[in-house]
Amino acid sequence: MTTAMKKLICLTLAACCGLPATSLAENNFGEDAAFLKKHSDAQVLQHGEARIIVVPQWQGRVMTSTAAGDAGDSYGWINYEAVVKGILPEGQREGIDKHIHIFGGEERLWLGPEGGQHAIFFEPRQKDYSFANWKTPALIDTDAFEVVRADESKMALRKEGVVINNSGTTFRLLLERTVEVLGAGDFVAKVGIEAPEGLKSIAFETVNTLTNRGEQAWSEQSGMLSIWMLGMYKHGPSTNVVIPLKPGEHKAVNTDYFGEVGPDRLKVKGDLLFFKADGKFRSKIGIPPQRCMDYCGSYDPDRNTLTVVQFNLPKDADKLPYVRSQWQHHEHPYQGDVIHSYNDGPPEPGADPLGPFYEIESSSPALPLKPGESMTHIQRTIHFQGEPAKLDIIARKLFGISVASIASGL
Repeated sequence: MTTAMKKLICLTLAACCGLPATSLAENNFGEDAAFLKKHSDAQVLQHGEARIIVVPQWQGRVMTSTAAGDAGDSYGWINYEAVVKGILPEGQREGIDKHIHIFGGEERLWLGPEGGQHAIFFEPRQKDYSFANWKTPALIDTDAFEVVRADESKMALRKEGVVINNSGTTFRLLLERTVEVLGAGDFVAKVGIEAPEGLKSIAFETVNTLTNRGEQAWSEQSGMLSIWMLGMYKHGPSTNVVIPLKPGEHKAVNTDYFGEVGPDRLKVKGDLLFFKADGKFRSKIGIPPQRCMDYCGSYDPDRNTLTVVQFNLPKDADKLPYVRSQWQHHEHPYQGDVIHSYNDGPPEPGADPLGPFYEIESSSPALPLKPGESMTHIQRTIHFQGEPAKLDIIARKLFGISVASIASGL
């Protein structure tokens, strides 16, 4: 069946069911750009055919990207219905909108921790860590970021705000975020990979800085914040996340986020971890600083796309505090994870998934910033698309195996 025929069927179904056409069709990049510009202040940044869509009013998140211009595949997951609905006034929000606006996006800026006695997603002194009491702070959900400067390939944004944690500590802070599509020279210099001839590729980098604008230093006792980057991607029946592991005796992976994950969905083989990203089973894993490297990725054989996520992992990461975000009181709140991956699925039998989609996430440490001090977390998202034999060159360099082995890792 041709793409045109698929879209005709989707349009017909949409008209019959009263849904936006985009909810049933997989758009190309140009269609996603037009849709997002209609419903937000979305802007396209580009270096030639490599392009991304940034939405300043949604905290400068990167909604999607492509390696092949407007007609190219759109890599990020977008919640079209949520985008059409937009942000409603507080009193008019129902269901999930009372807790979070799930617009999607393949890289968004968040802050941690999410759960526990220092959580910023639960009101002060709230000890019932249930979904009914969970709410994303406005600063990273509904607040628009100011565009400081922008050109064809780069945008700088900022936002000052306040968050209050579960311990009652008030954080006055400044968030600064720079988003850039990397050109050919920077691509090789920063990413460290040269794409083989014939592959489509894109890399974008975000530099995210958190500054303590309050009058008190942050501390482990009263709570500290981390910079948290989350990327939402389109799931696939054979898509797997692959995470390289440092050797060591420390536990390699934590699975206590949404319950244990079976060997049919999570497997460690030597120094590689494989995690299923099919959007059919709600699950999340985390890799602690003692075992993680500064990159990970995924492979989607149906879209012939290899995704790589890099970030600035401190050399002494295993000695630094990383927040725990599980929805519970923590005996050791700063023995958390650096890399996370989430696979969406029904939260309970018979319920609908949020997407479905899957996520790759990275976090900074949580540091005891003094007034005026800052910390920065840098993340790069890279997509390579093309023939598996050429994707193998990159996969073998980064992970030591072929893309076929990534796909069959589980």
